[in-house]
Formats: sequence, C-alpha cells, structure tokens
Amino acid sequence: MNKYDTFRRLHQRSALLVIPNPWDIGTARILQHAGFEALATTSAGFACSQGLADHQVSAAAMLDHCRDIVEATPLPVSADLGKGFGDTPEAVADTITRAASTGLAGCSIEDYTGNPEAPMFEFTAAVERIAAACEAKQKLDHDFMLTARCDNYASGIRDLDDTILRLQAYEQAGADVLYPPAMDDTGDIKTVCDAVTTPVNIVVEALDPSCLLSDLQAAGVSRVSLGTGFYLAAMGGLMSAIADLTQSGSLEFLAGAADYEALEAVLTRQ
Repeated sequence: MNKYDTFRRLHQRSALLVIPNPWDIGTARILQHAGFEALATTSAGFACSQGLADHQVSAAAMLDHCRDIVEATPLPVSADLGKGFGDTPEAVADTITRAASTGLAGCSIEDYTGNPEAPMFEFTAAVERIAAACEAKQKLDHDFMLTARCDNYASGIRDLDDTILRLQAYEQAGADVLYPPAMDDTGDIKTVCDAVTTPVNIVVEALDPSCLLSDLQAAGVSRVSLGTGFYLAAMGGLMSAIADLTQSGSLEFLAGAADYEALEAVLTRQ
C-alpha cells in the first residue's frame, strides 16, 4: 500500500489518528521513531524556526520545506498551507497541484483572509475556494486528502452556527477532512462532529491541558493534530534552561537533556 492510500485508510478506521507537527527534518525523524503513523507540517512552527512570523514564509519556501519533510520519512505527510497562497479559487487550485508534486499526501486550506479587519472570506467565496481545491485534487494521478479549515474560532469569532454551516458546505464541496482550529469546548466539538459525516480534525493548542485524547474521541473526533504544541514545548524547555543558567548559574537543566548518542542514532537513521 502506498503512503497516499495509507493516509486515507488511517482516517477510515475507528481508532483516533494523532498527527504531530515537525518543523524540520530532525523532528520529523524523531516523531517517526516515536511511532506516529503520519505527520503534518506546522506553518507557524516552521516560520518561527526561520525567524519569521506565521504567514510570512513564501509559497516556494514553504513547498521546499514540505518536500524536505516528505523526503525525511516514509510516513504520509500533510501540510499546513494557510489560505493557499492566494485569494482566488484559481490560486488555491494551483497550490494544490504544486503541493501534490512535492509528495505530500494532503494539505489544509483555511478560510482566514489574513486581514484582521475582515478575517473571514465571505461564505460563497470560501466555498468556491474549497471547491476549486477539490477539483484540482481530482485531477492528480494519486490520492490527495484535502482538509478544509473554518477559522472562525481562530479569528476570535465564536460563532458555532456559522462554523457548522461552513464546514457542511466544505463537506458538500468534496473536502476529505474538516478542521475548526481553536475550538476549546468539547461540547461544541461534539456538536460539530454530530453535524457532519466527514472526519473532523481538532488541534490541541486551545484545549485545557487536562483534556484527554479519549475525551476528543468520545466527542466524535477522528483526527487530532498538535499544531505548534511540540514546537512551543521545545521552546519552553529551551527558555527554561536559559533562565536556569543565566539567573542562578544552575546546570540542572542538563538532567533532563536527551542522550546525545541515542538522539544521533535516531536522526541519522535512514
């Protein structure tokens, strides 16, 4: 079975699919070694690792990064491609074609405009963009899973009814996965899952840390992504170690450091 078929089958089983988000080749290999079954890129994590803010990475640079992750591991990889590097349906369709050429098994397209004063694409335009993406993926010579995002909650618009309306429209347009990032209430998440038949992805960043994966599965979630979760955890560890060293002169942070030889063995394993 090829990685494209594998990725789709991972969404068709009853078990929850947990997808972590590497930001470079090394973290991709570490996550593969940990036993995860698929990976997804993090636009914000990659951007920050390059000293940039989210959405400041060019299409060419992001697609080169996607190719690096794809070539680093045999696992299926999906990509966070923002709004598809353009506003029009034609731009989104072109992005799907270019993304598929890197070996990605799928990608996500959001309905956030990038304009804080008018953060969401108008409903009809948003649906047309997803429809164009679906049409483009149908023309590919291999399977490709499109994740359609509704960014209401991520934009500070806590409108559950509009979120459901948009996700249902994206489902009707042919999206393979539906994704409402920044939802933080398991009751609302269950309402979304009950309103659609397509697999729903939830990202963990907005959730209370006490939430369990089993809680999300009970709510009807099919896929859980980590977003920038691991990146922020790694940076938190770095900043804590810096504070120990500079504020107290302590080297205690080394007690929790990775074993170099073990890490090197994982990173260099082909």
